[in-house]
Amino acid sequence: MGEMAFELSDLELSGYIPGVVGKITEAHGTYYYEHWGFDVTFETQVGRELSEFLIDFHDRRDGFWVAWVSGAFAGSVAIDGSDAQGQGARLRWFIVAPQLQGRGIGRALLKNSIEFCRKASHSRVILWTFEGLDAARCLYEEAGFRLAEEREVRQWGQNIREQMFELKLPALSG
Repeated sequence: MGEMAFELSDLELSGYIPGVVGKITEAHGTYYYEHWGFDVTFETQVGRELSEFLIDFHDRRDGFWVAWVSGAFAGSVAIDGSDAQGQGARLRWFIVAPQLQGRGIGRALLKNSIEFCRKASHSRVILWTFEGLDAARCLYEEAGFRLAEEREVRQWGQNIREQMFELKLPALSG
């Protein structure tokens, strides 16, 4: 699929709508298989955990956004606040459709999710990723995330260097 022409002003964000669990799961499964060789355990984990998250969703602690351009799926991100008082709120299911990467959608999704965390009074946001996703890492670091932990693991049919990034948010005054 070629690049889609669009202006960032055409970007629309929604919450859950029927069918979006499948779109997000497919986007992750396809992208990480094609680019990283991840096996079926990755795609099924995404689908299962995303479904569980949405079933237990609480709008004051959790956030979920889907990006659309001209009615087509463009990306997603979520904030799982279920352990916000422990490890921290967790940024998850962050992906931008390959044909739209590098056009500001990821930055917009990330900014929106961090603003939500500030309003929800989450003092720490974490995300798990792996070494090699350089464009995403640049976005994370630009937003203030810092690498906090790394370890070698075997999962999803691959040996990867798993990384945990964290963002500490000051309490809102006022």
